Amino acid sequence: MDNLLQQLLDDSPDAILVSDREGLIRYWNRGAELMFGHAPQEALGKSLDLIIPENLRARHWEGYWRVMASGETKYKTGLLSSPGIRKDGSRVSLEFSMVLLRDAAGQLYGCASVMRDVTQRWQQEKQLKERLVACEAKLAEAASA
Repeated sequence: MDNLLQQLLDDSPDAILVSDREGLIRYWNRGAELMFGHAPQEALGKSLDLIIPENLRARHWEGYWRVMASGETKYKTGLLSSPGIRKDGSRVSLEFSMVLLRDAAGQLYGCASVMRDVTQRWQQEKQLKERLVACEAKLAEAASA
């Protein structure tokens, strides 16, 4: 069964990564490589800053350190949404779940994230919202004429 679970982790099309208490990447699967463009040897041992847009890093680390200090997160269920950054500098829209990881003694080791690229869906929703606003403006203009 261990081999099957390892295959699941390694070969998942979703990005799966593990970071330790210091925010260093300790596991990086094939999905993460495809999503972000970094080979495992480029990501392992590096800071999560590798995939966090610069303008969001302070906010991210504030929350990360709070969770690592308390061992608790309010994001135990459900999906989080956030932009990420690829190796080429382009942004990716992400939805992800987060799991706190503990060692055999129950001490917080870090966290794991399972991430999915929802960029295409996000762009489609943005376009639909823009079209809706334009249609509503035309209706309001016609009603006032």
